[in-house]
Amino acid sequence: MLNDLFPNLDVQDLVEATYETFYMTLFALAGTIILGIILGLLLYLTMQGGMWQNKTLNFIVATVVNVFRAIPFIILILLLFPFTDFLIGTIRGPTAALPALIIGSAPFYGRLVEIALKEVDKGVIEAATSMGAKTRTIIFRVLLPESMPALVSGITVTAIALIGYTAMAGVIGAGGLGDYAYFFGFQRRDFDVVLVCTILIVVIVFIFQFIGDYLSTKLDKR
Repeated sequence: MLNDLFPNLDVQDLVEATYETFYMTLFALAGTIILGIILGLLLYLTMQGGMWQNKTLNFIVATVVNVFRAIPFIILILLLFPFTDFLIGTIRGPTAALPALIIGSAPFYGRLVEIALKEVDKGVIEAATSMGAKTRTIIFRVLLPESMPALVSGITVTAIALIGYTAMAGVIGAGGLGDYAYFFGFQRRDFDVVLVCTILIVVIVFIFQFIGDYLSTKLDKR
């Protein structure tokens, strides 16, 4: 049916491009969650009045986060070419895009994690501390569970940003719908292909938004 509406569209290539977009988004999101939570916890725990209050460490982590958040993603990909080539062995393809996707989005999610942790009721933390709970226990039994709805909402926002990043990465050969829309649509002046890729990206965004909103609502105890 798609071929009838868009005769220049290769359905098999479109399916592969869609798979690559999901692949990049999901794997990058997993790495982003891990690195983002670590950054967010460091920012929260080392801030003034935090359990690991350390002005120097907090300044270093905050500076790293701010610098990487400030670099436009398309430039970040180019800057990371040597690192990507060393780590992956190539600078093309969906897997090669993962380091840039994770490094580009983790600082953004780290700030969202920090904000979520700051919203946790300090009375709950003080109660756990007064009962002799160790820092590790407070982190995994109090901070993360109590902030989970906000963390999931942050993951949703980050996932949607990542989908946009995968489209930008496609322009330099990372694969996915962005790659397909640019090389097989825009460069060939076949804007039907661009339109179909755009619609698919919007659908993927709606899928992630729906799942994120559903999980956030389920986890919210209020």
